[in-house]
Amino acid sequence: KNNWFRNLGCTFVKISIESELVTDRDFNVEILLCSESRINSCVYRIRNIGIMAHIDAGKTTTTERMLYYAGYTRALGDVDDGDTVTDFMAQERERGITIQSAAVSFDWKSHRINLIDTPGHVDFTLEVERALRVLDGAVAVFDASAGVEAQTLTVWRQAEKHHIPCVCFLNKMDKPAANFCIESIRKKLKANPVLLQIPVGSGKNFTGVVDLLTSRKLMWKMKSMRDDGRVFEVKALDRSDDPDLLQVVSDARTALIEQVADLDDEFAELLLTDFSENFDAIPSNKLQEAVRRVTLARKGVPVLCGSSLRNKGVQPLLDAITAYLPAPNERHHDVVRWYKDDLCALAFKVLHDKQRGPLVFLRIYSGTLKPQTALHNINRNSTERMSRLLVPFADQHVEIPSMTAGNIALTVGLKQTVTGDTIVSSKASAAAAAHRAQNDNEAGKRSRECASVILSGVEVPDPVFFCTIEPPSMSKQADLENVLNCLQREDPSLKVRLDPDSGQTILCGMGELHIEIIHDRIRREYGIETHLGPLQVAYRETVLHEASASDTLDRTVGERRHVVTVELAVRPVDITSVGGSCELAFTEELEGQLSAEMKEAVENGVHSSFLQGPLLGYPLQGVSTLIQCVTIEPGTSPAMVSACVSRCMLKALRLAGGQVLEPVMSLEVTVGEDHLSSVLGDLAQRRGTVRDIQSRHDNKVLLATVPLAEMMGYSTVLRTLTSGNATFSLELDTYEAMNPQEQNTLLKRLSGLL
Repeated sequence: KNNWFRNLGCTFVKISIESELVTDRDFNVEILLCSESRINSCVYRIRNIGIMAHIDAGKTTTTERMLYYAGYTRALGDVDDGDTVTDFMAQERERGITIQSAAVSFDWKSHRINLIDTPGHVDFTLEVERALRVLDGAVAVFDASAGVEAQTLTVWRQAEKHHIPCVCFLNKMDKPAANFCIESIRKKLKANPVLLQIPVGSGKNFTGVVDLLTSRKLMWKMKSMRDDGRVFEVKALDRSDDPDLLQVVSDARTALIEQVADLDDEFAELLLTDFSENFDAIPSNKLQEAVRRVTLARKGVPVLCGSSLRNKGVQPLLDAITAYLPAPNERHHDVVRWYKDDLCALAFKVLHDKQRGPLVFLRIYSGTLKPQTALHNINRNSTERMSRLLVPFADQHVEIPSMTAGNIALTVGLKQTVTGDTIVSSKASAAAAAHRAQNDNEAGKRSRECASVILSGVEVPDPVFFCTIEPPSMSKQADLENVLNCLQREDPSLKVRLDPDSGQTILCGMGELHIEIIHDRIRREYGIETHLGPLQVAYRETVLHEASASDTLDRTVGERRHVVTVELAVRPVDITSVGGSCELAFTEELEGQLSAEMKEAVENGVHSSFLQGPLLGYPLQGVSTLIQCVTIEPGTSPAMVSACVSRCMLKALRLAGGQVLEPVMSLEVTVGEDHLSSVLGDLAQRRGTVRDIQSRHDNKVLLATVPLAEMMGYSTVLRTLTSGNATFSLELDTYEAMNPQEQNTLLKRLSGLL
């Protein structure tokens, strides 16, 4: 049968072949088979999974080993060498970290595995969030020497939010400090670990594992450092083995059977009915079926161990993925059932390709997707034509003629679609689904609000780091705006806004590393040398005392003489009572004397003065102006009246004495009790005021107010203080007067004296 291939060295070719991987060493060509029959296999043989963990736990290395053992790569990639499949960005290979999630598809023992390798750094937590939104299961990778770490907690909470069954893989068992961190998983993650393997040896002597379900020993006897671990020995335990190991395995298997019986009623009934005299006689397949039910019900998490870098324990992990994690049809989505066999898909990621334009990742929940078809976007209420359909394989994509439900697809041609949009085949299909949903809800006597046929999107966290970005010249401004629009579409956690006070373009991101990567991508991918700068704080000004002033403008322009005399008074008012704005009033006598045109001219003059304070030129707040007298000679233009009023206002403001107001932010920090004192000490140095400390589960929630000027780089400092175990949110609370010492320091700094 003819199938589409991609020639990684040259162009697309069409070739007839049966093997799954063909390597031509003479021409250095690697051709990946993308068989339609395999991709569109039975839905119960598909596994959509994600690899999630703390940074440096070994996610990418584990993914690399999976691809190698599945026959989809011909060499073992290494993160340190920068030649892994899923870390294909230049920034990822330079830094040795995963920055954006990458999708790969491969086969393992008649199952199709669609895998997404996710980042471990807190700055890229959105990548994990949107991957987990469309996945059916997850593999949580742990560094066995460190146990549960800060970002492990974060990604675990995300998986729990989406009700995703998980399998735990204790990686790096070859490290000297490695230990079986079951208690760490139980206490910190509040999970119920189901131990399926026991390690054989520890540290450098780690040579394999014992499968507790089958009581068989899996041993990797490495003859050299280049041994790829593809071949390993499997044998049943017998009396010739180490007695201590036999005793540990016997105890662990008994504990496993009792634990599963407690969690699964069906297994407990089987155990008591047929195997009450000898629990060890229970067949391994019955125990495996029970562990699967426990995993899918999220009552427990299977725990396996190994060392991905040393090529040990990855094949049993692949077996566990197919055995315990759910198929797409085992995950129930209320919205999807209303579409029946019609297409329903969720866009969860957008990439920009210079040749193809926007590439949109879709998770297909129902129906079939084919290229050259029109698709309806419910969120945008628009219809677009998809030109090509691809299977994602990191940065190499293979074109196919169709894709069925349960798979992850890459589409070309959807220019309006963004992350979180629901894609269906047509408006009629969406209307039919809505009608079915409404009928179901009426039958169940539920509210009509439940009848939404839109899939829930991706929750985007609020940004915590802010800085300014400027193009090298004004000629590049339009190009920069276009680039930032593309990047925002790719990365919803990046926000771009224009500061109305300073006119600066402000980047809002998840951390310093996030912004640094964005800056580097703008330079490398789009060729624009931008400049990042610190965020300018939007100060305000007010007055200290009441003051009066008068001014006369007498000017001849051409043949016309303009004469205006203005008397006015300014005074401070409480900022909270006027909502932070400024007031303007006329005396009753003056109100009736001025024409509408001249009154408008006076108002324009006062309001223009409110925009620029006497000290630093920042907008004014909490100032009340009373216009006492305006004398205008005939022939005087409104523009001259406005100019005279502005000049008189400046006099009065200077006489009243200036006061700088700084923005004060409302801060909420969620932190463990262990690190609370460190966070409080740091806030005191930042001129923060603690309002309240509340309890939330095992954490403390600290509510405080802090000046924005003191919060530069706070995200990095907070992570350092709390080992990454804290989160915070900021929003503007109010403007408060600066103390004289801080105000003098600010004046000197802005005038260049500091």
